[in-house]
Amino acid sequence: MFPNFDYVRPKSLQAAITHLSDEGAVVHAGGTDLLGCLREHIFAVKKVISISAVRELRGIAEGTDGTLRIGALTTLRTVAEHALVRKRFSGLAQAASEVASPQLRNQGTIGGNICQKPRCWYYRGDFNCLRKGGGTCFAVDGENQFHCIFGGGGTCFMVHPSDTAPCLVALNATARVAGPSGVRDVPLERFHVLPEVDVRRETVLEPREIVTEIRIPPPAAGTRSSYRKVRARRSWDFALAGVALALRFDGRRVVDGRVVLSGAAPVPWRSAEMEQAIRGKELNTEVIAAAARAAVAGAEPLEKNGYKIPLFQGVIEEELTRMSVSA
Repeated sequence: MFPNFDYVRPKSLQAAITHLSDEGAVVHAGGTDLLGCLREHIFAVKKVISISAVRELRGIAEGTDGTLRIGALTTLRTVAEHALVRKRFSGLAQAASEVASPQLRNQGTIGGNICQKPRCWYYRGDFNCLRKGGGTCFAVDGENQFHCIFGGGGTCFMVHPSDTAPCLVALNATARVAGPSGVRDVPLERFHVLPEVDVRRETVLEPREIVTEIRIPPPAAGTRSSYRKVRARRSWDFALAGVALALRFDGRRVVDGRVVLSGAAPVPWRSAEMEQAIRGKELNTEVIAAAARAAVAGAEPLEKNGYKIPLFQGVIEEELTRMSVSA
């Protein structure tokens, strides 16, 4: 059962920010995550502020410098199907098309997708876990087959549920954030918070701040991006293992690149080890195998999720092989 709450639908961004000063106020965008949190009583809410009428937060446009602007309220379906996204940032289009089901992609927004709350069943269930203010991460000794193999820090072992966030990190994107103190830009690579830094927070958003848009710089010549996701079921499920790639080629040689794993950590997990393993090299069988091993170096699986290590290796090998063929 939903809790009782007030509901407002301001028509301007500033009005929405003002409403957020009220106790227990939360932002409602597409609502595909928020409504589940309300139904499950994950956190106390007294006021829901719908930003759906703030028109400036919608749409996709290219700036004069080639930067792509995606309004935070732009639906995932729009991102997945937009011609410019598909042409220049195919990995992001792939990631958006892999989120949940068609119905949820029609409603869910890219801003909401990067700001999701954890999907850990202990967090979503009747457990007073660390992230909800308790003293225990129940996943440590519990059902942890879907939990993280990196970044838990002995604190919280959830995995970040977003498919678009890893691609945005790989593409060196920035989130524009508005709040009472004005506007600031946050690189997506620094947008999410590891549990060892603050176990109660998923993002760096301060109270009364709202993500207004995503900005992706123009890709360098020779850059190709992709996203590959493995899940238990073909639809609806979140990633068991996934990889976002943004690699710059000179002929068949990888000049530079960014590699970000999904389903691996409490934040989109950038693999500097794998980037180093492929930089300056052609993607032959030996290099690809070495890169896959590098990607899982230092992994610390829990009792029931050790299968993720060979799964990540297989996903990475297949995706690098596919990219090498098209080089």
